[in-house]
Amino acid sequence: MAKKDLPLEYKGHPLRRKGNMIYYGSMADKYIILLTINDSTKVDDLDVPTKVSIQLQLTDPDLRSRDRVVKKSEKESLYAAMDIGAIWLERALNSK
Repeated sequence: MAKKDLPLEYKGHPLRRKGNMIYYGSMADKYIILLTINDSTKVDDLDVPTKVSIQLQLTDPDLRSRDRVVKKSEKESLYAAMDIGAIWLERALNSK
């Protein structure tokens, strides 16, 4: 039986990585989270992010990229960035 290529998810929302950028959420929704790894440190053979910027963005393609940013912050680890990003995304998607 062929293995299905399932997308990576975190707390029910898809994750996509392109270089140093991680997109969290679906472009079909009104908001997404953009995580950008700005700095990393080598631990054994792994690069561990030490400076990650977080942005809550609107997905409206008609807006300029500068106007899409609703909230932004910077954290010292990928875990802390994902944690705050998940909270922001849930609150933004559930507010009506």
